Amino acid sequence: MLDGIDFTVEQGESVGVVGASGGGKSTLLKVISGLYETYEGEVAIGGARAPSERLTLTAMVMQSAALFPSSIRENITCGHDMPDEVILHACETALLSGWIATLPDGLDTFVGERGGQVSGGQAQRIAIARAIAKDAPVILLDEPTSALDGETGAAVIAAITGLTRGKTVLHVSHQADMLSGCSRVYRLVDGRLSEVWHDE
Repeated sequence: MLDGIDFTVEQGESVGVVGASGGGKSTLLKVISGLYETYEGEVAIGGARAPSERLTLTAMVMQSAALFPSSIRENITCGHDMPDEVILHACETALLSGWIATLPDGLDTFVGERGGQVSGGQAQRIAIARAIAKDAPVILLDEPTSALDGETGAAVIAAITGLTRGKTVLHVSHQADMLSGCSRVYRLVDGRLSEVWHDE
């Protein structure tokens, strides 16, 4: 349970939150994004306070990518009309283009139930491409590389660099070294935040 959370992230700033697994980091992101509506107090992104408004302004990349049993294209667009150039740019930025070019059906390749026909790294990069295509101003990262091996994780980190460029970012992790690019880092313990590092 979160308790007494009070902090502000400036536009274009990258802020990290470190804490133990199960300590509320994912809950914090879901409250901010509008996925969780039951809380006391106020959450705002710019002037948007309603959960439905905040959902449109945020894109989240989770520890395990949630893919639909559909094509790569539909997993990126989420069923919305989207120009091909936007989809292709998202794939290029997420470092998917080379792999997609080797697939007989390209963007229309079926990913399987729960993404079972693609690797963990490919699934994660599809989720990143989805976030890039959404072009939301706020990016929420929930340990997006913790379930991947070193080489695959490095590729996903490179894709995340493309996703977060010029955006406002809140990145949570149980490993402090994953937050080295953040201007501020908070520690979340027993539902409470305390600042542990600030880039002067």
